[in-house]
Amino acid sequence: MARASGVRPSPELGYMTRIFGARAIALGLGYLTARGAERSRWQRLALLVDALDTAHGAARLVRGDLPRPTALGYTALTGAYMPIGATRLARDLS
Repeated sequence: MARASGVRPSPELGYMTRIFGARAIALGLGYLTARGAERSRWQRLALLVDALDTAHGAARLVRGDLPRPTALGYTALTGAYMPIGATRLARDLS
């Protein structure tokens, strides 16, 4: 994904990829192993993380401190997760 978006591989990029991968695994495992109200809490937490990631990406787009295609692509990616998560949460709560 980094190559496709024009980001050059580096040790720092590898480290950051592992951090965010670990976060995604933790959120997924928390959700999958939770029951009842706890599962809803994990859904809300994941939705919050997606919203924060998207807001940060939008801020980077506005500031213009990343190449526009890269910032737009990553913001669109995390932005796509938000309606999916919100729809699932709304369905589960009703």
